[in-house]
Amino acid sequence: MCILKIHTWTERLLNCYVIGATEAPPPGSQKYVRLMQSHSGPEEYDRGPPWAKHRTPNTSALMFDTMVDFSERYLERAKDMKNRLTFLRKRNESPGSNPSCKLDKAMKSVKPTPEEALRWGESLDKLLVHKYGLAAFRAFLRTEFSEENLEFWLACEDYKKIKSQSKMASKAKKIFSEYIAIQSCKEVNLDSYTREHTKENLQNITCSCFDLAQKRIYGLMEKDSYPRFLRSELYVDLVNQKKPNSMSASSS
Repeated sequence: MCILKIHTWTERLLNCYVIGATEAPPPGSQKYVRLMQSHSGPEEYDRGPPWAKHRTPNTSALMFDTMVDFSERYLERAKDMKNRLTFLRKRNESPGSNPSCKLDKAMKSVKPTPEEALRWGESLDKLLVHKYGLAAFRAFLRTEFSEENLEFWLACEDYKKIKSQSKMASKAKKIFSEYIAIQSCKEVNLDSYTREHTKENLQNITCSCFDLAQKRIYGLMEKDSYPRFLRSELYVDLVNQKKPNSMSASSS
């Protein structure tokens, strides 16, 4: 849709320039076609179309080149946007991508009590260390298309547990290319300083290579996604769920 609109816009812009004079024939007419066939190349624009004798020499060619360059640049941007949207749509529509389905599969453990769920609201740490809480938070982030933040944080946690230097180097490159490199498939939101600092750390692999980046993403989740999770229907339902004893008592 974006590419089609840009093509249409460019065509209209060119038409406005080429036949902008009041005495220009209407587009599509035989006179219009004959005139344009005799005036079809960019080099012809130095003298302007037959009905636009008043145009300044060389101005036409400059306008034509500018519009072509403008069109090409925005076509590339539109294609990039289309690819990104297609990737998000496929990820959202892929089998088993429904948040509730993922939630059911990930949460095979017993549901937490309302008291346990309430403790998740004390800090993000208490949410992430709880198996059910982690799965619930991941399902929520998936609905916001920001699951990559949690995945990056978890990848950093796993990375710090690696003992082998060779495995650590391989894992570090994978994490950087997947989450930190510009335009990576799961790029997280990092400032330029943190990104460059992390890139420099890869020159000397240690277990703390991603500490700053992990801290930034943790802070982003803590200030942004975590408060929204606590207000979500998913979390509120867990907190307000009725205990089995109270349900059986009310039914009797």
